[in-house]
Amino acid sequence: MKQLHHPDRKDIQLASVLYALSDPIRLYVVSEICNHGPQSCNSFKVPIAKSTLTHHARTLREAGVIHTRVQGTQRILSLRTEDLDERFPGLLDSVLQAYVSPGPDEGFGEPEEEGQKQG
Repeated sequence: MKQLHHPDRKDIQLASVLYALSDPIRLYVVSEICNHGPQSCNSFKVPIAKSTLTHHARTLREAGVIHTRVQGTQRILSLRTEDLDERFPGLLDSVLQAYVSPGPDEGFGEPEEEGQKQG
């Protein structure tokens, strides 16, 4: 199985972290992990394709925001809180305090069924 790249603590760059946290979907994922602990990719309620969520998880991982652990066929995402707090004290807390989540158990809503269009 292919090894997933996680940057060393010293290699985490502020610009990469801020870029990773600038997307609403990625910020939602980080918020959910912060609030509920490590989670598998399929536990997030987002209206995007699985491949797009994989892309967002990769962006967060390569920026050093999350750690991805392979467990069987699942990928478990967890925050790299200690690493981020060591590199950029208070950054993650500040971003998450300013973030307004969609609400408890709302996620981003259910994806529309194929063929359904709003008119």
